[in-house]
Amino acid sequence: MAAKDGPKTSGRQLLHLVFGGELTALDKVEFSNLKAVDIIGIFPNYALAYDAWKDASHRHVDDAHMRYFIVHLHRLLDPDQDGGGAAG
Repeated sequence: MAAKDGPKTSGRQLLHLVFGGELTALDKVEFSNLKAVDIIGIFPNYALAYDAWKDASHRHVDDAHMRYFIVHLHRLLDPDQDGGGAAG
């Protein structure tokens, strides 16, 4: 039976947060309205987070001020632990 949170590519859960919103300027990461930040979700691995990031980014491809990000939560939660695999 598959886990409720989706497939895992390995035995370890490496949490990633995908979020974004409208930036005040193209040359810095400062949101114009923090209340309007779009939180896409938390994903158990980078591959699923990347797919969600790509989908959200493509929905706003015509708006240069809309930017989406992937945050490696597993690195923040346990900075001494190596995430393994490819960088990203």
